[in-house]
Amino acid sequence: MGKRRPVHGLDERSHELLLALVRLHIATGEPIGSRTLSKQTGQKLSPASIRNIMADLEEQGYLTQPHTSAGRVPTDRGYRYYVDTLLADFDARPSRTDEEIIQRSLFSDPTVTGEDVLARASHVLSNLSSHVGIVLSPPLSRDILQHIEFIRLEARRVLVVAVSRTGLVRNFVVRLDEDLSPSELERTANYIVENFAGRSLADIRVELLKRMSEEKHLYDRLLRNALVLCNRDLGNGATESDVYVDGTVNMLDAPEFADAARMRALFRMFEEKGRLVKIINACLAQAETTRGIVVQIGMEHHVPGLRDCAIVTAPYHYRHDSVGSFTVVGPMRMKYGRVMRLVGYMAKMFDQLLNDAPSSPFPPALVGPQPVGSLAGQIEIVNLSSRYNLVGG
Repeated sequence: MGKRRPVHGLDERSHELLLALVRLHIATGEPIGSRTLSKQTGQKLSPASIRNIMADLEEQGYLTQPHTSAGRVPTDRGYRYYVDTLLADFDARPSRTDEEIIQRSLFSDPTVTGEDVLARASHVLSNLSSHVGIVLSPPLSRDILQHIEFIRLEARRVLVVAVSRTGLVRNFVVRLDEDLSPSELERTANYIVENFAGRSLADIRVELLKRMSEEKHLYDRLLRNALVLCNRDLGNGATESDVYVDGTVNMLDAPEFADAARMRALFRMFEEKGRLVKIINACLAQAETTRGIVVQIGMEHHVPGLRDCAIVTAPYHYRHDSVGSFTVVGPMRMKYGRVMRLVGYMAKMFDQLLNDAPSSPFPPALVGPQPVGSLAGQIEIVNLSSRYNLVGG
């Protein structure tokens, strides 16, 4: 990510004291007084001088005083200043220890499936951040096709099994206006795999429409069958992401959520995965042009249930389109630098996977092109006939 300077009008002393206060509050969870700040900063300022600066920062909206006898804590604006300062000169690579934990947890097993990787990723995010880890998979329409099978269930009903480059397996049923024979279904699947493996279903549909207008009439039926079976309305979940959530129990450890009613509302929200997707996608709208890490603090995300939370999210991409994300949700008093490095690093790894970068850290079982039989989890395809009691003809 390119460097950017935070927009502010603070002098150097106010700048340094505000950053020091935010760091101390994140570490201790307590209001920070002038004497504590005087001991912790390198500036040779008296507690009285620090009190004056803190009063100015409070007047400008960066700090607040929870009780008249207490020290100060950051406001949303104070946290925003701190985060923007971090982002102005940010290195997305995590510590060597965190990097090794991520690699070992996600990729040490060469038979790992795509579902396993995403589920493990949410757990790793939660474990390393001590907050809630959330991973969004690519929706079916935007996932990268590795293999596809069409299996006739009965007249005009076809089971579609789509395998993504990351090893995710999606099964859904398509209802057709006319019946297709097993041989027609096989020819159509072979045509799609041979011509379009490595592209999204949305891209495939566009290309099929283009070819139908250009190819000879002889191929019209094959192209039409492929178009019908790759319809943008594939199943009800074609445009929905799978959501992997881990670590909601971590919120119980945050004193900010000691209130039982607030905690129940927060837990209900984490259970409403459709709502989570909307919230995260709204955050990611800020990152579409920069591929950056997005941090939303307090009411910046306009979700009352997350009033005391921060959302840190990073998208991963296929070509230039965001197709999924890695997210951490926690109290505003979180270690932003570490959390930003975690989500940024994971997003970069998935960028490499989906775009076939030579430096991809993923095991061979997850990186295409591979025969469908070599992908862990594809035994599901082999067993489809017995599972669904399928018959041809």
